[in-house]
Amino acid sequence: MTVSSGRPLKVGIQLPEVEREVRWPELLDMVRAIEDLGFDSVWVGEHLLYRWEGRSPRGPWEAWTTLAGIAAVTSRIELGPLVACTNFHNPALLAKQAVTIDELSGGRFVLGLGAGWNETEFRAYGYPFDHRIDRFEEAFTIIRTLLREGSIDFAGRWYQARDCELLPRGARPAGPPLMIGSCGPRMLRATMAHADSWNAWYNAIENRPEGVPPIRALVDEACHAVGRDPAAVERTGAVLVRLPGAAGRLQGDVAQARVVPADGAPEALAQTLHAFAREGIAHVQLVLDPITLGSIVSLGPMLTALDRGA
Repeated sequence: MTVSSGRPLKVGIQLPEVEREVRWPELLDMVRAIEDLGFDSVWVGEHLLYRWEGRSPRGPWEAWTTLAGIAAVTSRIELGPLVACTNFHNPALLAKQAVTIDELSGGRFVLGLGAGWNETEFRAYGYPFDHRIDRFEEAFTIIRTLLREGSIDFAGRWYQARDCELLPRGARPAGPPLMIGSCGPRMLRATMAHADSWNAWYNAIENRPEGVPPIRALVDEACHAVGRDPAAVERTGAVLVRLPGAAGRLQGDVAQARVVPADGAPEALAQTLHAFAREGIAHVQLVLDPITLGSIVSLGPMLTALDRGA
């Protein structure tokens, strides 16, 4: 299916994380349906382990291996982590992983980056949880310089990349686009001079178009502070969607009761996405409840309605 040129914004799907244990054959069916139905992108969260009181611990599959598999079995849709935790990686090696998946996908990879938040997985897997933003700032310098320029000689407090070169180069000379998954003032100041897009999770924008302007204003202010035209940075956001059979999507520590999921008939959902587009959102990542193959297929008519302007 060819994506309509009249679509007001790109529409992607976030794959299951820890709602239940989903094996590769089912993930593969979901990914193929996402591409075949005409969605624009597919996204994978990067987490390692969740623990909650009164509930058994759960963990997702490793994100980068999963993304490489998705890159190899698709041909059109964009893909990326929503978002990668720089503090789980040596930053120079993360840049190499990113350019490799961009090569595998033929230039369809989007590198979403953040500092992480879930202390449980940091401790369990041996990563330091202190100074997360300080560490992110150094990591971001290394990652974006290697991707954009191909080399760096850097010695910081937390990371080193001495006389480092990124070879071979991938499908795009400047590497994949950089998406920042944070609305925090310090993170925005550190990244808006270089980022291609920013992403707000659905609770940050209250899961509704009317919640976008306050976050948009924060990003615009950060852009102005570093001499960047805000229009040069694409605006993206996750949207929680409730479908038949929904039972509350289990994700991290986000209390879903704080937001009202988007729902309704295909035309109503299309109208909601049109409203996000009118607020300047250029790409949404749908967080489906429940996240099943059937849920994905059921949204095909929504795309049709969106494309025809319904």
